[in-house]
Amino acid sequence: MSLIVNLIRLNLMTRSTLDSLCELITDGAHKSPREFPHGIPMMSVKDMTDKSFSYDNCKTISTKDAQELIAGGCRPKIGDVLIAKDGSVLKHVFTVRGPADYVLLSSIAIIRPKKDKLISEFLEYMFKNPQFKLMVLSSFLGGSGVPRIVLRDFKKVLIDIPPLQEQKAIAEVLSSLDDKIELLQKQNETLEALAQTLFRQWFIEEADDSWEEAFLSDEFNLTMGQSPPGTSYNESALGTPMYQGNADFSFRFPVKRVFTTEPKRLAEKYDTLISVRAPVGAQNMAFEECCIGRGVAAISHPKGYFSYTYYKVNSIMKQISAFNDTGTVFGSISKKDLERISITIPPAELIEKFNEVGGSLEVKVHHNEESINNLKVTRDALLPKLMSGQVRVKLD
Repeated sequence: MSLIVNLIRLNLMTRSTLDSLCELITDGAHKSPREFPHGIPMMSVKDMTDKSFSYDNCKTISTKDAQELIAGGCRPKIGDVLIAKDGSVLKHVFTVRGPADYVLLSSIAIIRPKKDKLISEFLEYMFKNPQFKLMVLSSFLGGSGVPRIVLRDFKKVLIDIPPLQEQKAIAEVLSSLDDKIELLQKQNETLEALAQTLFRQWFIEEADDSWEEAFLSDEFNLTMGQSPPGTSYNESALGTPMYQGNADFSFRFPVKRVFTTEPKRLAEKYDTLISVRAPVGAQNMAFEECCIGRGVAAISHPKGYFSYTYYKVNSIMKQISAFNDTGTVFGSISKKDLERISITIPPAELIEKFNEVGGSLEVKVHHNEESINNLKVTRDALLPKLMSGQVRVKLD
């Protein structure tokens, strides 16, 4: 399916309120039953991700309580669009693509489009369009304490929609990009799991008592970050990308948000990065040469064994994270503390062998991340143009 550019928008759009396009606009439970271990998941905004829910820290409730909430409409159906409506308003929006094994709290809106008027995935991408999102937030965001959009205002939201066939085609174009991104992300998770398994087997399960007892500074080079002058910061990609800590970290490589024209401390490509201030212990890898602020430390091996370094640091993360409980205000770890963390140093030939295998996996992760970033740039540029009609899908 190809795309063509229209300089003049065709008059095929209709403007309607969200209420007139939907069978149902509601939210989850307005009461939170008592927690019940190993019960039915009860999801809130904090559990939402880009495409689904995280079960890692969600609350669970009894089957009896869940059944009462299900009867009250607090379990979504396939095709419903779920939107964060309280707290991190509109941060996460996704379509329910399979049977729900959970119930929802009221911080999540449940939108059920009329199938003959509105495609669920088109509505999802509409709410992901930055221009549309800004319009909704500027018109309806309220709340004296926690930011929120109330249901009656969701119903008032005006949407310009093309015919169903074009809605479907737009959603397919954007979904195809998201599916490619998700596939590459899963590949990277698999590659990381393989490297972790290999490291654990060679250096933990098969560790030898004859290996040298040492400190972290005996095996690695440590660089503590230093923040540049605030006047050098910019978000216009001028200068060097700068990372201040955990907030900048992603799956493997940090997200470029801020740049500096006066970097003070640098990390090299493939250096292991760790957060050293509130919280201590989050871990990433440098995607390229970058500036590290005082919330970050860079760790590298003198012989450039970057894959071994990454997984070695990961293996001692409990020791590093323990410093979250120190400090009078928030956790932090100093260079001296890092240097004195106890480790064992395996034989050089074993390290080199692991880095050869693990390094090839890391390079593949790096290439996948480059592809992911390119796909995201394409998707983010295309999304508002498709929704506005500046770019239109050529229908078969």
